Amino acid sequence: MLNINDTNFSGKRALIRVDFNVPLNSDREVTDDTRIRAALPTIKKVIKDGGKAILMSHLGRPKNGPEEKYSLKHIAGKLGELLGTTVKVAPNCVGEEVKAMADELDKGQILLLENLRFHKEETAGDEFFAGQLAELGDIYVNDAFGTAHREHASTAVIARFFPENKLFGYLMEDEIKNIGRVLHGAKSPVTAIIGGAKVSSKITIIQNLMEVADNILIGGGMAYTFVRAMKGKIGDSLVEDDKLETALGIMELAKRTNTNLILPTDTLCADKFSEDANTRVCPTNKIPDGWMGLDIGPATIKSFLKVIRESRTILWNGPMGVFEMEKFSTGTEKVARTLADVTLAGSSFTLVGGGDSVAAINKYNLAEKVSYVSTGGGAMLEYLEGKVLPGIAAIKGE
Repeated sequence: MLNINDTNFSGKRALIRVDFNVPLNSDREVTDDTRIRAALPTIKKVIKDGGKAILMSHLGRPKNGPEEKYSLKHIAGKLGELLGTTVKVAPNCVGEEVKAMADELDKGQILLLENLRFHKEETAGDEFFAGQLAELGDIYVNDAFGTAHREHASTAVIARFFPENKLFGYLMEDEIKNIGRVLHGAKSPVTAIIGGAKVSSKITIIQNLMEVADNILIGGGMAYTFVRAMKGKIGDSLVEDDKLETALGIMELAKRTNTNLILPTDTLCADKFSEDANTRVCPTNKIPDGWMGLDIGPATIKSFLKVIRESRTILWNGPMGVFEMEKFSTGTEKVARTLADVTLAGSSFTLVGGGDSVAAINKYNLAEKVSYVSTGGGAMLEYLEGKVLPGIAAIKGE
């Protein structure tokens, strides 16, 4: 398998799968360029070598062919601004006109292909479509970790057309290395902070992490399913009644693996799901009817932060409460700031991943103050679950 640092792209057409699935406002302007910035080191390496960068990505979920609002031409301006150069935009991602544009590129130039998902063959993993894409490049670079868990034409199937000339970009290498630091040979104590709304979306990740974690802190809406399973009163809090047995099974597994599964002891409750709700702190297993838990309480915050400060490897996936509302953001903010503190102190490796956790880290401007922020939501979760990701396996030849 090729390594990007050891590869000279001079004169070569590098076909790079990036993840430019970024949010746009009503004027089709990029509102968060995190994923674009993450791809810059790989693009810069190619053009600095004198290579030709041909970029392919999806944007949004177009239903029936091309949709103007999902055109990647909206991304080109921001990308050019960040690179300090002009980015050519193709009218499609396959076809004779696109092939001619790719062939006519000069050294150091960049061509951005149109949205891959304007063709249903992309998500279907169509081999002919993958072959059409492959004709545009001499070497294939996968730098889209956010789509590595999809067996799509541009993320997995296309690698078959480059048996010797395929490699990971810098972002993919960083993602694999940093998530690997949690899963393999992590410094103890290892703590996983798992939040969010539902147990069902995190079952496998919790189970897999018990093989490596000393502590698993449970916050967010999913905590109430565990509490209900133990016959606690949770009022009108979010609960998955069909996952009570699953929650009990997870707690039993924690005992068998000697993992400290730590649930909130107190909860900040509200009488309605609103910023102007009345609030009170209740024991998590004694929430009155008509009240719902929307954040972890002060005693829980104190105990969670103590565990975090004593840990050497920390993974955070999922908020502690409804942090989008200021009144219920304290638990999430305290966790985020404490992760930054232990990282700054040099005592801990901290990995943050998952859409809401990343949103929280960005909300408090802490992305540069933790060890690593993963760009892949679903991909990171599946990797942590121990699943083989097609986009990674295709490059490694597994």
